[in-house]
Amino acid sequence: MDSASPTHVRYRIIALIFLITSINYADRATFSIAGSAASAELGLSPVATGYILSAFAWAYVVAQVPGGALLDRFGTRRVYAAAIALWSAFTATQGFVGLVPGVSAITMLFALRFLVGLAEAPSFPGNARLVAAWFPGRERGTASAIFNSAQYFSLVAFAPFMGWLVHDFGWRSVFFAMGAIGVVAAIVFTRYIHSPVRHPSINAAEVALIEEGGGLVRMEDAVANRVSTFTWVNVRQLLASRMMIGIYLGQYCINVLTYFFVTWFPIYLVKERGLNIMEAGFAAAAPALCGFAGGLLGGYLSDRLLARTGSLDTARKLPLLIGMILASAIIGCVFVEQQWMVVALMSVAFFGKGVASLGWAVMSDVAPRELAGTAGGVFNMFGNMAGIVTPIVVGYIVAATGSFDLALVFVGAHCLLTIVAFYGIVGPIKRLELAK
Repeated sequence: MDSASPTHVRYRIIALIFLITSINYADRATFSIAGSAASAELGLSPVATGYILSAFAWAYVVAQVPGGALLDRFGTRRVYAAAIALWSAFTATQGFVGLVPGVSAITMLFALRFLVGLAEAPSFPGNARLVAAWFPGRERGTASAIFNSAQYFSLVAFAPFMGWLVHDFGWRSVFFAMGAIGVVAAIVFTRYIHSPVRHPSINAAEVALIEEGGGLVRMEDAVANRVSTFTWVNVRQLLASRMMIGIYLGQYCINVLTYFFVTWFPIYLVKERGLNIMEAGFAAAAPALCGFAGGLLGGYLSDRLLARTGSLDTARKLPLLIGMILASAIIGCVFVEQQWMVVALMSVAFFGKGVASLGWAVMSDVAPRELAGTAGGVFNMFGNMAGIVTPIVVGYIVAATGSFDLALVFVGAHCLLTIVAFYGIVGPIKRLELAK
């Protein structure tokens, strides 16, 4: 196809990435929805539950740099498709916890959630590589916001579904259903994802449009030629950059909110606010929907600011400032009693968090061209350390105080620290050039 008018294949690509990422986050949240029923049946304490909820992130963090290096070495399509199939299989296997003789439920749950985290490690660096390859710079904020907002849409679409499964068919059904959906997603991904220069549906005009706008349409060429750019010297350059350190810290703080929402929030609604699991599933959907809307608005606003001002600093940092101020509303839940007020404040907080979630757009702007996968892996490694810390800290706070109040303050304080990271540490946002 070589007509004068560019095709729009990149829009189909981001739609598929959005769908895959929605399933990705739903699989992370399976135990959050099934957790109350599973804990009652399996006799899990709050501390044990906290460690089980954190197991995903231990592996996810450890595997980020290797996952990014695999993407740089073997290409996005093969590595990402294998990752989807593996994490879906491990998700489905969690439905057999407590039924295997000689294996404790805690050990099996921790191990399987650890394996899910290991398998999911290439997903977000893979998303960032696809956006960097498929989108010109002026569209990256919106494209990154679309796939990042899938974390909220995921709970809008899947929390009520999983809550219904627990209510009508038992907690094990959640894992079987989500595992099956993931296997189908892996097949679809393999069928439709290709690099821009090799996609069967794209025309030369769209390739030129992307490339002229700074899209790395030939990113996979190094893969085809078996050229490896991963070295520890290059990784040290990522870790030595003040700009990158500030970005890593900011992503960690933003993810504290993310991991509270996908781990403890449904349990908080059940244990502290008195909802049943089906009501909690629907209540969790309201803040998620607001986070989804905020995510799309943040990306659109960022790209509009970039077009108007030409300043990456203004375009990426201003939405973050506004969003994190709104997100601090989560602390207000400590002071209200009505269930609807809790949901309303959480909705404001996650709308703000969505507006501020431009980390992956920033990574598309700053990652070295020859090290995009590894740079995304290091970024995601630091960001998802919050997934280790947050569930465990909240578990200990709840066990020690019998309340979620201090946990909400802990989460809300990270909103202010995010602002400090981006405005006090990052400095000018620009692509990092590696020393040869």
